[in-house]
Amino acid sequence: MPASPRTARAINDRLALRLLQQEGPLTAARLKELTGLSRPTVADLVERLTVSGLITVVGEAGEQRRGPNAKVYGIVAHRAHLAALDVRTEGVTVLVADLVGRVLAEASAPIAGESGTGPAVEQAVALVERTVKEAGADRLHTVGIGAPGLIDPATGELRDSSGLPAWHRRLVAALQERLPDARVSVENETNLAALAEQRDGAAHDRDTFVLLWLGHGTGAAVVLDGTLRRGASGGTGEIGFLPVPGTAGLPSATGCEGGFHSLAGAAAVAALAAEYGLSGTAREGEPVGAAIVRAALAASRQAAGPGAADRFLDELAGRIAVGAASVVAVLDPGCLVLGGELGQAGGETLARRVQERLDAMSPLPTQVRASTLGGGAVLRGALLTARERTQDELFAGPQG
Repeated sequence: MPASPRTARAINDRLALRLLQQEGPLTAARLKELTGLSRPTVADLVERLTVSGLITVVGEAGEQRRGPNAKVYGIVAHRAHLAALDVRTEGVTVLVADLVGRVLAEASAPIAGESGTGPAVEQAVALVERTVKEAGADRLHTVGIGAPGLIDPATGELRDSSGLPAWHRRLVAALQERLPDARVSVENETNLAALAEQRDGAAHDRDTFVLLWLGHGTGAAVVLDGTLRRGASGGTGEIGFLPVPGTAGLPSATGCEGGFHSLAGAAAVAALAAEYGLSGTAREGEPVGAAIVRAALAASRQAAGPGAADRFLDELAGRIAVGAASVVAVLDPGCLVLGGELGQAGGETLARRVQERLDAMSPLPTQVRASTLGGGAVLRGALLTARERTQDELFAGPQG
C-alpha cells in the first residue's frame, strides 16, 4: 500500500534532517542529490522545515553564486539544549550542548558520598544547574546520564546495587524534579561507551563487537548486528562476576571478588604491579591502574631489553585475555575493544599483547583494538543518546 502524501512528506522531512545532521549545512541542490528527490519536492520540504523553525539559512555556497540555489541550510542549533552526565563513584562530569551537539559548557566536581545521600545529590544537581546557566540555555530538552550499575529494563531505572553510592539512584529523580520539562534517562556507562566507540571510535566499522571496560572495575558491552544487547535483567556484560582461573575463590551474588574483577580491576592491577616493583602517579579521578600501565609502557620503551615492566605487561595481557576468551567463546563477536582508562592507557601496545594471547587460546578469529575514546567515551555516549532522543522528538514534528 503506497504511503499517503502526509506520510511521504514526513519521511522526506526526516531524511533531509538526518542528512543535515550527518553532513552539516547543505544547499537545496545538494539535498536533491543526496536524497534522490525531485527539485519541487526538495523545495517544498525546505520551506516546511524553515517555517517549522527546524532549519534556517546559514550562508551561501560560494561567492560566484547568488539567488535561491546558493542558499545553504542548516539545523537551528539553539532550537533545543541537552545535557550529558558521566556519574562516577567519586564524582560527576556534566556538559551542555545544542541540538547539533556543539558543547556550550562543561564542568566536573568530586562528590564525597560520606557527606550523606541528600547533600551528594544536591551537589550534583547544583552542578548541572550552574553548567546550564553558563551555557546560556533557558531550559533543557533532554538529559542523558551514564552511570555504573544495572539498568532495570522494565523501568529504565538504576537498580539497587551493593558497592555503589546511594546518591546515584536518587539523582535521576532529583533532576526530574528540578528540571520538570526535561526528559531524563539513565544508561549503563559501559553501554554508552560502546555506542560512542561505534559512532566515533575504535568500532566505527563494526556492527558486531564487544567493548571490555577496564577501569576501577570491569565490565563489557555487547553490540550484535548493530543493536546494543542489555539482557533479560539488564545484566549483559557484567563480566566482573565471570568465574575465571587465577583467583582465590569464586564470585557471589553479592560481590564480584573472585571473578574477572579480581584479575583485571584497577586494584588487582595495582597489586600485580607491586609484585614487579612498579608504581605510577594517577591523575585526578583516574584509576591508579591506568597510571601504572602508562608508567610500565614508558619503562618498557626505555629499557635495553625485557625487564620487570615487560613481564608485568605480559601478565596483565594474559589476565585480560582470560576474560576475553570466555566472551569470544560465547559470542564470537569478531572484534574486542579494550576500553576504559586502563584500555586507553595501554593503547595499541597492550591490545597487541592481548591479541597474541587470545589467538593462542581461541580458535575464533577476533581483532583486539585499543579504545580511541578511553574514559571520555561515557560522556560522549551520553551526549550522543541525548542528542538522538531530542532530534527524534523534534524531527517527528513537521509533517505538513
